[in-house]
Order: sequence, then structure tokens, then C-alpha cells
Amino acid sequence: MAFYVILILSAFAGSVITSGIYGDIGNIHTNGASCRTARQDRLPNCGVQASFKLAEHDLARVNKYKNMIQSAARNKQVDPAVLAGIISRETRGGNVLHNGWGDHNNGFGLMQVDKRYHTLQGAWNSETHLLQGADILISMINGIKRKFPSASKEKVLLGGIAAYNCGVSGVTSLENVDRKTTGVDYGNDVVARAQYFRNHGYN
Repeated sequence: MAFYVILILSAFAGSVITSGIYGDIGNIHTNGASCRTARQDRLPNCGVQASFKLAEHDLARVNKYKNMIQSAARNKQVDPAVLAGIISRETRGGNVLHNGWGDHNNGFGLMQVDKRYHTLQGAWNSETHLLQGADILISMINGIKRKFPSASKEKVLLGGIAAYNCGVSGVTSLENVDRKTTGVDYGNDVVARAQYFRNHGYN
């Protein structure tokens, strides 16, 4: 009996670490992708279903980096599905990069670390790069937590994801986190994509 209890507790503890310590994307209500973002793939609908379809289109490309994503996520105690969602949103799994660069050669790597604000680390498709991206995300989450100290973990997580795009100063309200993000949907779209990735092996 004790052996089985240990197994159950170990599995539970592992899932907590894998899902991260910054809130549960499964508990976040999201509006998903804007119509502007959905038009990237000529989708007929906007919202969560559009985000799911965009993530589906990126799944095979993101899966090339799955082991690194999961390793970096474990290292930083963040949700691997969130990292996958950011990679999908930022670079379509690397598909829009030119020699590792995007955003007019300002954004570097799968997670588009901006060279104007950060000292770049690692190759564009390396775990070192993913660790740096995760650190930036964590700093955004912590900044939102300080800014909105009474907010729930999930609201802070959504705000932190939005801040990954527009900065902590750009998130002026947790009721409308995307007001200043690209496409006016970044946080909501990434969360919806992350929910898709969680249901497809990133958990």
C-alpha cells in the first residue's frame, strides 16, 4: 500500500512542477485570437477556435523542439504549454524566421528575445535561448504580480504573458490585458494556443 501511495504522490508532485508554479492556463477564460491574427492562416473564424487551429498548424514545427521546451520548462518551473504557445505565436514554430531573426532583425530566436533590451544568449533554436525566454516571461509575471498584488495567479499569469509582448507598463488593467499588445490579443491568443498544446503532449 505504501508503495502505491508513494507512486501516486510522486506523479502528483511531478505534474505540479511540469504545469509550473505561476498559475494554471486551464483555469483561464480566454477570448483567443483576434480576427486580425486569424487572418494569418485565412481562417473563417476568430476566437479560441482560431487559436486552436493556428496552434494545430504549428504543432509539427513546435514538436521539433519539444524535448528542449519541456527541459527548459522543468528548469524554470513554468508550464511547457505556455512556452509552446509563445513559440507558436511569435514565430509559428520558427517558420517565419530568417537565419534565426524576426521583427526587422530585432527579435531573436524561437521566443523572439529583443536584442534592443536583452543580451542574447545561445543559438536561436537552443535550450539556452528557451531558458532566457522563460526568464523574461517569469520577470514579466513577477512584475504584474507586484503591480496587481491582490490578483489571482491565473490573472497574473495572463497579464504576464501579455507583458511578454508589451511590457509590464503596457498592462494597465487585468480586465483588458491586451489593450496595448500586438493584434490586441497577444495574451488571450497565447493562452488559448497553450491550452491546445497542453492537450497535445505539453503537460
